[in-house]
Amino acid sequence: MSLIGTEVKPFKAQAYHNGKFIEVTEADFKGKWSVVCFYPADFTFVCPTELGDLQDQYETLKSLGVEVYSVSTDTHFTHKAWHDSSETIGKITYIMIGDPSHVISRNFDVLIEEEGVADRGTFIIDPDGVIQTVEINAGGIGRDASSLVNKIKAAQYVRNNPGEVCPAKWQEGGQTLKPSLDLVGKI
Repeated sequence: MSLIGTEVKPFKAQAYHNGKFIEVTEADFKGKWSVVCFYPADFTFVCPTELGDLQDQYETLKSLGVEVYSVSTDTHFTHKAWHDSSETIGKITYIMIGDPSHVISRNFDVLIEEEGVADRGTFIIDPDGVIQTVEINAGGIGRDASSLVNKIKAAQYVRNNPGEVCPAKWQEGGQTLKPSLDLVGKI
């Protein structure tokens, strides 16, 4: 079953953020846009390239009113150790959630049960806590965080302009569509 249009399920977890351990719940995803980025494991290979790339886009995402959360099935302690020992991960200023209980990974349907790790899943969540986009990649395929910026802008545009939709390759300021009988078969 698709998670699109569903509200984030309840959870409570510990996270590492800017030198501190904090608690995060589903309530933290409400009142603002959120990106939740699942990855298999700390101290690995593709994961730090993705998380570093996400950090490179973090200021742009924050300027759009978006908070970023990375999640793996490692503990918040492991996140801190990785942050302290890796040049790439040491630059991260967004929230790194630990999910050793697998509750969050199961809630988002990204847990690889037999391995106890998460798939590479990216979710955009609106200010009501409702999932608007889902992207899942196989373990060997890294994601490009720059694509999140346009997806966020499109999701925000559609939310703020009821009755309009964003076509393929839409860019901010570009033409949108107003679905109607007149457009059927003419696009």
